[in-house]
Amino acid sequence: MAQPSTPVSPPLKDELDIVIPTIRNLDFLEMWRPFFQPYHLIIVQDGDPSKTIQVPDGFDYELYNRNDINRILGPKASCISFKDSACRCFGFLVSKKKYIFTIDDDCFVAKDPSGKEINALAQHINNLLTPSTPFFFNTLYDPFRDGADFVRGYPFSLREGVPTAISHGLWLNIPDYDAPTQLVKPRERNSRYVDAVMTIPKGTLFPMCGMNLGFNRELIGPAMYFGLMGDGQPIGRYDDMWAGWCTKVICDHLSLGVKTGLPYLWHSKASNPFVNLKKEYKGIYWQEEIIPFFQSLALPKECTSVQKCYIELSKLVKEKLGPVDPYFQKLGDAMVTWIEAWEEHNNPLAQAASKPEPNDKKDKPSAKSK
Repeated sequence: MAQPSTPVSPPLKDELDIVIPTIRNLDFLEMWRPFFQPYHLIIVQDGDPSKTIQVPDGFDYELYNRNDINRILGPKASCISFKDSACRCFGFLVSKKKYIFTIDDDCFVAKDPSGKEINALAQHINNLLTPSTPFFFNTLYDPFRDGADFVRGYPFSLREGVPTAISHGLWLNIPDYDAPTQLVKPRERNSRYVDAVMTIPKGTLFPMCGMNLGFNRELIGPAMYFGLMGDGQPIGRYDDMWAGWCTKVICDHLSLGVKTGLPYLWHSKASNPFVNLKKEYKGIYWQEEIIPFFQSLALPKECTSVQKCYIELSKLVKEKLGPVDPYFQKLGDAMVTWIEAWEEHNNPLAQAASKPEPNDKKDKPSAKSK
């Protein structure tokens, strides 16, 4: 007589949080229900805190609005952006899990060329649980994927790889373009599905998009700060770019890996290019100074932790980029405030004492939807 099969628990079910920044009802979760429902969600509500965000029944979640952020962080809440998706990093800060997957609310389940729905979360988990190879490029891309390996000529001394800190996914349909490119190519859609995952080589920067992103919070979490953007700031839509540049140079320094490629999701909505241009235009100029800064940056060997690297980076931002615009002095200070907030809410004593809770009773973890 055949024995009944034991239900298979979703991978990292108790070790991963899904962080979603939003200003609207989260109807998009219905499409993701088969993949997301077993996991805990942290929802960061941007904009008007008096607005009620509806979350579909059956999801395990906690929801934080701006009032909660101010209450939990006090004066340090100044480092969390308002009216910008950069607010998502508050979810990174209050999470107590080892891994984070963050997604935007206009992103839906994509299909691969065979028509099968893509479980983006499962692919991110696979990327994060297998090593990266930043020191020598493998021409079959990720050697740890099924059906691949290290090619002839790849040094055996480097085949063990390094821990993967970041998994950066891509998008079908609406590409993640800047405003000038949107204006030049208003009808362009991405239909190219490239079945590949690769490690970004050491010393190479990349434009990190936060709408489909996984990372190991224990390895790189303190550097996953999305900067000062949006309301009251001279720049927007560079939050994930800033976090990507910072985390990449720190990963390179600490011998950690960053992967990009699979998984894809379906990006459903193009944002207004004229609104985007207003947010981006200073960043478009500034990045011509910012990129050489990060490319030439060398962290001292005394920086042996992410926090130490990030504090050193904040000093260099103020010193080297401060002359570009006073904004960078403010940003450097906010980077320090972020690390202080991270230390305050992520040391063992603080975790044992209390866990931050949302202010609204119906959204508290003890009373949330199951």
